[in-house]
Amino acid sequence: MRRDDVSQGDAAAKVKMAGVLGTELSDEKDAEIELKKRQKRPWEDLHRSGKIGITAELPETLGFYDISAVRREQPELSADPSLTRFICAELTRGYFLEHNEAKYTERRERVYTCMRIPKELEKLMIFGFFLCVDAFLYVFTLLPLRVLLALLRLLTLPCCGFSGSRLLQPAQVCDVLKGLILVLCFSMMHYVDYSMMYHMIRGQSVIKLYIIYNMLEVADRLFSSFGQDILDALYWTATEPKERKRDSIGVIPHFFMAVFYVFLHAILIMVQASTLNVAFNSHNKSLLTIMMSNNFVEIKGSVFKKFEKNNLFQMSNSDIKERFTSYVLLLIVCLRNMEQFSWNPDHLWVLFPDVFMVVTSEIAVDIIKHAFITKFNDITADVYSEYRASLAFDLVSSRQKNACTDYSDSVARRMGFIPLPLAVLLIRVVMSSVKVQGALSYSCLFLFYLGLVTLKVLNSIVLLGKSCVYVKRANMEDKLFERPAPTTSSSAKSPSKADPARCSTPSGKSDTTTYQSGKVMIITLSSHLMHMF
Repeated sequence: MRRDDVSQGDAAAKVKMAGVLGTELSDEKDAEIELKKRQKRPWEDLHRSGKIGITAELPETLGFYDISAVRREQPELSADPSLTRFICAELTRGYFLEHNEAKYTERRERVYTCMRIPKELEKLMIFGFFLCVDAFLYVFTLLPLRVLLALLRLLTLPCCGFSGSRLLQPAQVCDVLKGLILVLCFSMMHYVDYSMMYHMIRGQSVIKLYIIYNMLEVADRLFSSFGQDILDALYWTATEPKERKRDSIGVIPHFFMAVFYVFLHAILIMVQASTLNVAFNSHNKSLLTIMMSNNFVEIKGSVFKKFEKNNLFQMSNSDIKERFTSYVLLLIVCLRNMEQFSWNPDHLWVLFPDVFMVVTSEIAVDIIKHAFITKFNDITADVYSEYRASLAFDLVSSRQKNACTDYSDSVARRMGFIPLPLAVLLIRVVMSSVKVQGALSYSCLFLFYLGLVTLKVLNSIVLLGKSCVYVKRANMEDKLFERPAPTTSSSAKSPSKADPARCSTPSGKSDTTTYQSGKVMIITLSSHLMHMF
């Protein structure tokens, strides 16, 4: 009896335990089913039951469907997702660009801007190149005549009598100083042997010459940035009014500083020309190729930087100066090579491919660099017209009656192009390459000088006419005759580097009269020049 009770109790316990385990398993199974329902896509039951099929026309992004569109469509039953269906979807899916019209219109305008950059950039480069030509020819043509006139004034002072507070006008003092610097530096350059320098450079390895050439380019930029300040300090010290308290070290120390600077800069450019000449005369042309590839490295250093319009203007002026300097260096290299081959014209065709490669690489690098800078900084191609108008404004301002500065100095400040060192080197190379002997040679030299004067005058006339047109198009005539801003006592003791538009108007004339007469002058001059050319 007791055994039966025990066995019945065990059976009841077992049944109870089984019920508890079954309840736990059912709870786990229900939880698993509920989790699957949550993870399941809401339309899977639809197309599994045969009520709806998903086609390639339904909006889909990486497997996510618009459920509202799925419910609206009632196509026939389709198969489960498979590789064949995925490939068919990739081959037949469509998209609509008009849904983002503003974005694609902007991209198209960027392409058109890049296509316009070469034309607009070359317009600026050509205009700036002839500005540099005008400033460079001034050193050889009009500067000697102006120095002679200034010296003639000094010689005739005892006969004509002294009148006024100045022996010479400020412009004449600056011209005399420039002439003295040229003469002294040219005399010092005679002690520098170009042939010995060429052979010393030729004996170096290719990699060393490549490093030297890069160092020379950096040094040339540093010299150009500081050189014009030295010359301006000399001009201001020599022409500062006598009644003003002087706080400078004197004219003589400034003069020797200027002579030392021009001499060192001329030697620096001579080393550049010698290195380029070695690259031209090397047999495998490896050095020339490496030097040209260095131009493309410049793209990496400038394209991915942030540029404003003012920064791009400075870069454009620097590119103009570099291109003009490169052309003068190529001229020096050609002169030295032609002199070595006794001026055989056949050798000129040997040099032509290398010259063409250098020029082409310069132009290509400038175009690519400016195209991507304008693209990355959202700058339009019309900005180069503004730059051209600004350079034209400098030229027109320097032609006023009471201009603040000489035109060649304004070009040097704007572009960093200082013609004196380059002129000293070119005179040195020409004098050593071309032998002038006999009356016929001197006659040819005089005719060549007259040709340079004619070229300078014609170039100045055309540039002035074009500049007047550019200033009118940019509506900048009013700035030519603005009244100067009041200067403080601190600025009165230092050389003024204000814009030429801030120069004072001639005394005895009202601002309205000056403005009207100047505007009439610009319109008349530009119309006459455009009729002439």
